[in-house]
Amino acid sequence: MRTRPQPSSPGTTTPAEMNAVVLDRFGAEDELALRRIAVPEVGAREVLIRVRVAGVASWDAEERRGHYDGVFGIPSRFPYVLGWDAAGTVAAVGPEVTRFELGDRVYAASMPVPRGGFYAEFGVVDEEHAAHLPPQLSMEQAGVMAWDALTAQSGLELLDLRPGQTLMVFGASGGMGHLAVQLARHRGIRVLAVSSGADGVALSRAQGADAVVDGRAHDVLAAAEAFAPGGIDAALVTAGGPAAERALRAVSPAGRIAWPNGVHPLPAAAPAAPILSFDGDRGRAALDRLNAVVEAGAFTPHVAQRFPMARAQDAHRALREHYVGKLALLVADDEAAPDSSSRRP
Repeated sequence: MRTRPQPSSPGTTTPAEMNAVVLDRFGAEDELALRRIAVPEVGAREVLIRVRVAGVASWDAEERRGHYDGVFGIPSRFPYVLGWDAAGTVAAVGPEVTRFELGDRVYAASMPVPRGGFYAEFGVVDEEHAAHLPPQLSMEQAGVMAWDALTAQSGLELLDLRPGQTLMVFGASGGMGHLAVQLARHRGIRVLAVSSGADGVALSRAQGADAVVDGRAHDVLAAAEAFAPGGIDAALVTAGGPAAERALRAVSPAGRIAWPNGVHPLPAAAPAAPILSFDGDRGRAALDRLNAVVEAGAFTPHVAQRFPMARAQDAHRALREHYVGKLALLVADDEAAPDSSSRRP
């Protein structure tokens, strides 16, 4: 069942059209264009979000190039709107929605197929994949975190480490990695953060990692041996490649390695410890568990750079450069930017 969006406030209606960053074909950054398209319709159990901030992530670039075309069993349709993460306010709800009301501040983890993502003024998502925004986070922080945080949380739950056990987070200063460090510390796990660059090392230290090594400049295996002489209990890998494959030698054969589906390349040779592949859980219960960590005051997503919608091409070019944490697309920066500056780490 589909309905047109319900009134966003008494006497007003959600517009029929919106500004969005779209693709008319897959390709390079220059294919991204800002123009007006129809606001998505709202299903019975769906929430229409007036987007304030959308996350810009590495998988957006893969999707932009067409590497996800057809992988979800649904044909790609143009104009195609990217964007898996967002925060904003509820603009409309379907008739069967029970958890949200108009005007609620929310964040969400969605999928651009089949009905469009969050590089737009409005985005629609099943209420199961949306959550109320805790007051501890700014709109900007919440807008970039959902998929990475939920995937990191799922990996840690799969590893099921006890307080005091050791974890190596490979890619600890990246989007997923810097959130995994904080989630692990909240669980009382001892964390060796393999970060990138001086800024990445500084971020991981600020977030409470027990030990930090610059994976680009120093010997990760030596750092791991000093951190856990008997072998590290587990690893969470957020970036593949030869450096990750070598670092995994530090994991005890009796340990475990959590490897999110979609992180490439996979190891050419199997490490001694088993690899556990998994997907991020974005259901209501998982969102509730994430919010509990946020509300405990132990979680701060780091936003490295911010781009207005008109500079979406520049945001995607920045994905090819070195940065730590996350990139944000300010869909309505008049509201998003002021409440975020005081909360950045």
